[in-house]
Amino acid sequence: MKIVIIEDEKPAARRLARMIENLDLQVDMMLHSVSEAVDWFLNNNNPDLILLDIQLSDGLAFEIFDEVDVDSPIIFTTAYDEYALKAFKLNSVDYLLKPIDEDELRLAVEKFHQNWVNANPLKLNIEKIREALKLNEEKKFKKRFIIKIGQHLKMIPVSKICCFYSENRGTYFKTIDNRDYLVEPTLDQLEDELNPNLFFRINRKYIISMDAIEDMVSYTNSRIQIRLHSVDEDDLIVSREKVKKFKQWLD
Repeated sequence: MKIVIIEDEKPAARRLARMIENLDLQVDMMLHSVSEAVDWFLNNNNPDLILLDIQLSDGLAFEIFDEVDVDSPIIFTTAYDEYALKAFKLNSVDYLLKPIDEDELRLAVEKFHQNWVNANPLKLNIEKIREALKLNEEKKFKKRFIIKIGQHLKMIPVSKICCFYSENRGTYFKTIDNRDYLVEPTLDQLEDELNPNLFFRINRKYIISMDAIEDMVSYTNSRIQIRLHSVDEDDLIVSREKVKKFKQWLD
């Protein structure tokens, strides 16, 4: 079986290749950019399986399909979970978030064997995936909150918010001038409403603003303690399972 990895970060590509080899499979080629991939596909037959990073150094991976016809099954890999996850799972072998988990990769490869190697393989629909991307790009994130104070309404833009937090079954946010306001959405709901480029949920209790970060300190068990402007809290700690994604978010 012929397998191709398209990944612009060479260490990540090598790690992925080792994981594939641990599944008793062999990677035939590693490509690192849109232009390199286009050149390769123009001069080679389509592989049996492609592992494809979405954002490459010279553009989105979908630009490859503008230049060449590719009908190979694809497992998408990316650090960006905003790329219409459900649509990719419906229209590709699978969609894996970085850092790639070995068990998730194994399950994706098993899914490939079950659906593509059998007599009636699924058909990758690139156009549906493109449309899903377009819809996702148009998603509107929360820009402000309207707070009721007595008989008055106050408008607070998200740029003035340091963090959101849960306390005593309520959800609050703290502003840069050290004021706290109660809001209706839960933290789970806020994760969908806030721009993921600006806000990150560091643990079960807090969603923080990138612009409000004042300091970051190494903490026990490989965790990170955060200091925010105007926020004097000791439990602003990035949970261990979120540290890798937190560092990627900072990039």
